Amino acid sequence: MYEERPSRLTGAVVWQRTPEHPENLKGVRPVLPDGCMDLLFSEGRLLVAGPDTRPYVPEGPPRAWAGIRFFPGTAPALLGVPAHELRDARVELTDLWPAARVRRLRDRIEAAPDPATGLEDIALDRAAEAPPPDPLLRRLVECLDASRPVAATAVELGIGARQLHRRCLTAFGYGPKTLARVLRLQRALALARSGVPYAETAARAGYADQPHLARDVRQLAGKPLGELLGG
Repeated sequence: MYEERPSRLTGAVVWQRTPEHPENLKGVRPVLPDGCMDLLFSEGRLLVAGPDTRPYVPEGPPRAWAGIRFFPGTAPALLGVPAHELRDARVELTDLWPAARVRRLRDRIEAAPDPATGLEDIALDRAAEAPPPDPLLRRLVECLDASRPVAATAVELGIGARQLHRRCLTAFGYGPKTLARVLRLQRALALARSGVPYAETAARAGYADQPHLARDVRQLAGKPLGELLGG
């Protein structure tokens, strides 16, 4: 079972997933690209989920997970690592931070009322120590999520195309065009899951037509839209 709630950290989401009964399992659900990075905890391990450009299928037997999903572009400043170094990867936090520090964080999580709350407290502390989020990055996400073209967005933000690409690699793990595709995918999934017909979903999400929607979903999610909704 999966549950989530808004975090006390602006823009972030706290979530927990507990293993389902074997009789209820319908195959492993892939994690789809969403423009975000997560700090994860499971069975005493702290990991970082980097930005995805393809579906991620968890390996091994089902187990309990807790996580905090950071607003797009904000995690690298908190973790101290450029997003492109973690693209399409899940890495142990000990690969990024000193082992002694990670052990203290793990002990803190295990002493918390629940792991998700422990992760949230750690993220809040880290955010208090780090520089404030770059407002340009948040504005970039807002523009692209509103289907604004990348070139027009760069002009609006007063930043050159090359500089925008470099900043996107650091903050999101990929360039602005890929970020726009990922955000568009999430808009389309939300519309389709709410019952909006596919053709209307394509138009409202910013695709040229329904075949364009179908191609992009298969490329980014690895499955046809109908199969994703069925899961």
